[in-house]
Amino acid sequence: MMTNLFSVFDPSTTIFNLSLNWLSSLLGLLFIPYLFWMTPSRYNIVWNNITNYLHKEFKILLNNNKNTFIFISLFIFILFNNFLGLFSYIFTSSSHLTFTLTLSLPLWLGFMIYGWFNKTNHMFAHLVPLGTPAVLMPFMVCIETISNIIRPGTLAIRLTANMIAGHLLLTLLGNNGPALPTMLVSILLIVQILLLMLESAVAIIQSYVFTVLMTLYSSEV
Repeated sequence: MMTNLFSVFDPSTTIFNLSLNWLSSLLGLLFIPYLFWMTPSRYNIVWNNITNYLHKEFKILLNNNKNTFIFISLFIFILFNNFLGLFSYIFTSSSHLTFTLTLSLPLWLGFMIYGWFNKTNHMFAHLVPLGTPAVLMPFMVCIETISNIIRPGTLAIRLTANMIAGHLLLTLLGNNGPALPTMLVSILLIVQILLLMLESAVAIIQSYVFTVLMTLYSSEV
């Protein structure tokens, strides 16, 4: 039984006392052999067009740097996990801060370490925007430092909150189904389908937003 509304996101699947919930984040790998090792198909062409489009977008954000592989891989990984969470009885890993912080914190930390060790003057210049009056410089340094430190947290919370919000709404409406009259159940089904379409769009948008923001953070370094 659910103890509260958020218990639908609790890890609960165990076999021999081993938690298998996080294995859902690796289910996206099952699609790779079909896409990459079989005869090229329409799906393969569509996928190649998507990756080429992402490569061009990220290359512009990275000031024409062609090393976009890590960001395309990040986008695909988050996208698969967001979509798999929409299926019944599949653990939604992207609705947990454990998952999202694991993605954002190491990347941000890597960019910061690289920037401060190799481009120290450039990183200091970012703390004081151009044209800032001398009186406001100490305050601007504090504000910029705080905004820089909270970046991985805001990235993680944004993705988690958006995935939780839609799932909670679907759960709330679905739990009220058995208590409704027959006429209202048909309306509820239509609303649920529309919400599922909206959640599919959110799954794509949030993975894209997460990756684009991480690309912008790296371009500053």
